[in-house]
Amino acid sequence: MARILIVDDEVKIREVVREYAEVSGYDVKEAKDGREALELVEREDFDVIVLDIMMPYLDGFSACRQIKKIKNIPIIMLSARQEEFDKLFGFELGVDDYVVKPFSPKELMARIKVVIDRHTGKENQTMAFNGLNIDVDARNVFINGEKVNLTPKEFDLLLFLVRNKNTALSRDVLLDKVWNYNYFGDDRTVDTHIKMLRHNLGEYRDYIVTVRGTGYKFEVQ
Repeated sequence: MARILIVDDEVKIREVVREYAEVSGYDVKEAKDGREALELVEREDFDVIVLDIMMPYLDGFSACRQIKKIKNIPIIMLSARQEEFDKLFGFELGVDDYVVKPFSPKELMARIKVVIDRHTGKENQTMAFNGLNIDVDARNVFINGEKVNLTPKEFDLLLFLVRNKNTALSRDVLLDKVWNYNYFGDDRTVDTHIKMLRHNLGEYRDYIVTVRGTGYKFEVQ
């Protein structure tokens, strides 16, 4: 049984998420703020954390940063704010998904399932393109034998591009497939992550090709 940690200072939010999660077959723990969440993470293991941003004592962004130092647990961020900066900052911290309040509990359960499946699925596959190597199972990328530090979302984006090699992918398709369930972002969300990904790929940055008027594709000459 997968375990979920719900972190929110609003009791009603925790109650609603708990109810739907338990009906969906998950084991649920709750924390009312980031500080309490950290204490639980240090003692117990979870398959995913649903983490609110605006909380007393320790906000969601700070809690996320500290949790990632302790354990590599997938995190879905909750927020009442829709600012793109918050979303991009969350993804840069390694957040796996971002849900804006008010939200549909059923959609949240679907997002939780996607995140858990993505992190627990074993693909045991390595892809190599000259000096660029992608270890799918370990979610590691190496350039000429040196490990490259990508955020979880950058890795997901690279993997989706590679799996659709030589296919022009629109920004809308990338938002839908990489961010899942028609994430309400805009072109800048994709463009920003492509820019960061190219920077991290160094001499292999040109493998990600801009397709004018469409989006991007992964192409090796």
